[in-house]
Parts: sequence; structure tokens; C-alpha cells
Amino acid sequence: MVDLLVTYMEMLTPPQAMPLASVLPDAVVARERLDVPSYLNLYRAVGGPVQWDQRLRMPESDLETLLASTSTHIHVLRVDGEAAGFCEFNNVGEAAVELVHFGLVPAFQGKRLGPFLLDRALREAWSHRPQRLWLHTDTYDHAAAQTVYGRAGFKTYAQRIETFPD
Repeated sequence: MVDLLVTYMEMLTPPQAMPLASVLPDAVVARERLDVPSYLNLYRAVGGPVQWDQRLRMPESDLETLLASTSTHIHVLRVDGEAAGFCEFNNVGEAAVELVHFGLVPAFQGKRLGPFLLDRALREAWSHRPQRLWLHTDTYDHAAAQTVYGRAGFKTYAQRIETFPD
């Protein structure tokens, strides 16, 4: 077991600033319906370095159901057609929408693509008129995660030490 500092953050209003422009002309963010193998490939590429394993431990049938759900929205960043990152929201259409996963493939980090992806995905999530968007991040996540979330409009509302399987 491992103890992690978990930070809970929320947005109570949609982004107010102008939408962020892409720093690369061939970068596009779009909602996609991924099949299980495509999703897991992207999930591993993004989450492997920060030890994501939640979806890897799910039975394939449960993951298939989740991906097919109308309340699960996955926004994929593609650069020149190559998947470079994604944002996954659960409970879209409800009052509280959770940003479950967000990240970039390591080869695309450090190019200001993360804020672009997050901004586009958040605007789409807010178009469904939730009362709040929320997320949690922990000490294993990318060092810049909380800063990126803060710049996007998220505010911390709780922190606590939680114990997870190692």
C-alpha cells in the first residue's frame, strides 16, 4: 500500500477567456468514440509514466460499457493524425461532471498542447450545462498538473492523504 496526497479541484463556471489557440497548425481536439483496444493503447501511452492503472484493472466488459455510455465523453488531441493525448469526462449530462483522465503522451509534453487540449475539452463539457466540473489529482501525477488545472479555472477544495494499492 502507498499513501498519496490527493488534491480535489472544481470549476463552478465555464471558462471566461477567449479559447486557446493551438500552437501547432496540425493539432486538433475532437470527441471520439474509442474501442477498447484503441482506448487502452492511448491510456497506457499517457498514463504509464504516472502509474495510471484504474482502467487496466477493469474487466474488459465493464470498460466496454463505460466507453459506450452516452455520459462518457473522450476528447482526443491529434497532431498530424497521431493521438497525442486525451481528456475523459464521466457523468456528462448530470449536475456534477468528473474529469477522470487528462494527459499527453510524453513525446508531446512541453509544447503547450496540454492547456490547448484541456481548454477545448472543458468548453465542450460546459456546453452540457453542468453545475460543476471536478477532478482529483495526486502526487504521482505530472508535476505541472495542478498548475495547468488552476490556469484552466479549477480551484482546490480539499486535500487528504489516501492509501492505494502499490
